[in-house]
Amino acid sequence: MTVEKIALITGANKGIGYATARQLGELGVVVIVGARDEVLGKQAADALAADGITATALRIDVRDPDSVAEAARTIERRYGRLDILVNNAGVAGAFTGTPGEARAADLREVYETNVFGVVTVTHAMLPLLRRSPAGRVVNLSSHVGSLTLQADPGSPLAGVNMIAYQSSKTALNALTLAYAKELRDTPVKVNAALPGVVATDINHHRGRRTPAEGAAIVVRLALLDETGPSGACLADDGPLPW
Repeated sequence: MTVEKIALITGANKGIGYATARQLGELGVVVIVGARDEVLGKQAADALAADGITATALRIDVRDPDSVAEAARTIERRYGRLDILVNNAGVAGAFTGTPGEARAADLREVYETNVFGVVTVTHAMLPLLRRSPAGRVVNLSSHVGSLTLQADPGSPLAGVNMIAYQSSKTALNALTLAYAKELRDTPVKVNAALPGVVATDINHHRGRRTPAEGAAIVVRLALLDETGPSGACLADDGPLPW
């Protein structure tokens, strides 16, 4: 008998998170639509369920440790384990000035979600992931988090200098490596996914790719078999240099 996989996707009521939930659900995964807003989360889960996907909504605010702890307890009560964690929730922040104009508070606003939120959620869910025969963690990173591309004058990203968002994704890459190293001798694999420039709220829908296109690499990493990588940073066309 095939055992259904259980997946939690944070920020899954819209954008890449919702597309990821839909694609995983269409492949038979039980999806938990994590959302900060209960109403929007339920609406997203109901829309997925209307299309035959096994989906349920779960309130989780990645910036609130109590909310995250309660979400972990709910998953434990309902399912007893977690097979897939997609750390999708992310923000760009309101700061648009130069690095020299940035204050610590400008970075802290972004780091609370993109970095500290990932640590909070992963810490809470890791005991449940360890109960899975093949746990998978996928962190939503970005090409702009690559120090190699940022430092290359010939790179298309050479002129991009968003100190808060870029450094938060660089930090997220470091977290991905740290978790992968700790879990190297376990069935849990941890990778960073690069969806590309996707049209979502974070860029005012100016991206070139659709959420469904961006979600493809996330789903691929969420469903890796035992021969797949861990501690990798991958886009559709392969690995990206750190």
